[in-house]
Amino acid sequence: MSNASRRAAASCRAATVVVIGAGQAGLAMSHYLQARSIDHVVLERGGIAHSWRNERWDSLRLLTPNWQCRLPGVRYAGPDPEGFMTMPEVADFICRYAERLTAPMLTGTTVTSVHPVEGGYHVMTDGGAWRCRAVVIASGACSRPLIPALARDLPATVATLSAREYRRPSQLPEGGVLVVGASATGLQLADEIHCSGRPVTLAVGEHVRMPRRYRGRDIHRWLDTLGILDQRHDEVDDIVRARQVPSPQLIGSPEHRTLDLNTLTDRGVALVGRLVGRRDRTLQFSGSLANHCASADLKLGRLLETIDDWCRRHGLDESCPAPERLAPTRVPRSPKLSLDLGRGEIRTIVWATGFKSDHAWLHVPVFDPRGRLRHDGGIVDAPGLYVMGLPFMRRRKSSFIHGVDDDARELSAHLADYLANRKGRPGMSRSGIARLHSRGSLCL
Repeated sequence: MSNASRRAAASCRAATVVVIGAGQAGLAMSHYLQARSIDHVVLERGGIAHSWRNERWDSLRLLTPNWQCRLPGVRYAGPDPEGFMTMPEVADFICRYAERLTAPMLTGTTVTSVHPVEGGYHVMTDGGAWRCRAVVIASGACSRPLIPALARDLPATVATLSAREYRRPSQLPEGGVLVVGASATGLQLADEIHCSGRPVTLAVGEHVRMPRRYRGRDIHRWLDTLGILDQRHDEVDDIVRARQVPSPQLIGSPEHRTLDLNTLTDRGVALVGRLVGRRDRTLQFSGSLANHCASADLKLGRLLETIDDWCRRHGLDESCPAPERLAPTRVPRSPKLSLDLGRGEIRTIVWATGFKSDHAWLHVPVFDPRGRLRHDGGIVDAPGLYVMGLPFMRRRKSSFIHGVDDDARELSAHLADYLANRKGRPGMSRSGIARLHSRGSLCL
C-alpha cells in the first residue's frame, strides 16, 4: 500500500450506518436507529431542514393540516391544529426535533460519491470519507426540477425559472407569465402571480382535483379516516403509475379555501392544454385539456361518493353537513393550441413540472433504464442500501412529514436484521461486489 493510500485509509472515519439527508425522513430514521442502539451518522449538504427553509416560495404553507405534523415521538401541540404551517414554521419544527436526537449530524457536508466496498460502502464527502456497513438515502425526491428539454434555447426575451427558484411575483419581469403544470404548485403560483397584476396562462395536463373541505372536515381528515393515505405499495396494481400521480390541487390557507381551475378561470387566468412541443419560437399545446379536466372531475366524484358511503355506513349521514358537489371544470371552447413567444405576450415561463431525485453520486448499479432507483418499499436492490422519503415509497403518505414515521420504523427493523444476520461477516464481499458489477456499470 502506498503512503497516500495509507493516509487516506487512516483519515476514513467509520460508522455502522450513514444516513444521507437531515430532513424529516433522515431524522426519523435516525430516531429509530438510535432506539435500536445502531451506531450512525447523519450527513446534510446544507443545514437541518435546508430545503424547507431555502427552496420554497415565500407564501407557501403546508398542504397538510397541522395535526398531521408529527415525527416519531413528537406531535404538533400548538393552538391551531386545523391550520397550515408556513415554511419557516416547518423548518423550526424539524430543527427542534433534530435537537432531541443524539446521533452525530454533520451539516454543510455534501456527499460526492458512494461506492460498494468489501464490508459495506465507502462514502466520500467534501469533508472527508466514511466507511460503513449500510447507507440510508434520505436526500429527498425534490433534488432537481424536472424541466422538459424544449426549455433549452428559448428566446432571450423570455425569462425562465423553476418552481424551486421562484420566491415572489416581484422577482418576475412585468408582462405575461406562462405557468407550466397544474398540480398544487402550478395552481398556487398561477393564482399568486395573477393577483400581482400580471396576465397568466396556465398549461394544464393530468391533475388531481380536490376540495379543501368536504362535509365539515378537511379533505385530509377524510383521507386519513378512509385509510387512503395508509395504502401500501404492495396493494396497488401498478405502483410505478401510482408513484407518478400529481399532487392534489390544494392550498394551505388560513381561510381553508378551495383552489381549482374554475377559481382561476373566474379570476382571468387563461387555460391551455399540456405543453407538448416547440417549433422555433412557438410553443405547442395538446388538445386534451377537456379530457384531462373531465377525468379529474370523474375521479373527484368517486372520492366524494366514497366519503358519503362511509358516512352512511357509520351512521353519520345525518350529523355531518349534507353532501355537495363541485361544479364541473369549465373549459374554454377553443383553447389556444400554440403560443408565439416572439410576439412579447409572454415575458416569463415558470416551470411547475415537478421534481426528481438526484443520485448522480451513487455509483451502484441499482437504476432502471429510465434512471429510477430500483427498490421494494425502500429496500434498494443492493445489500445494505435503503432509501427514504420518496412518493408512495411504502405507503401513499410516504412523502408527507407524518408518513416517514411508519416507513422509518419498518426499514430500521429490516436494516437491523440485515446487520445482525451478517454479524462477524463482511456486509459485502468481493464476490458480491463482482455480482453488482455484472448487473451494470460500476464506477470505482
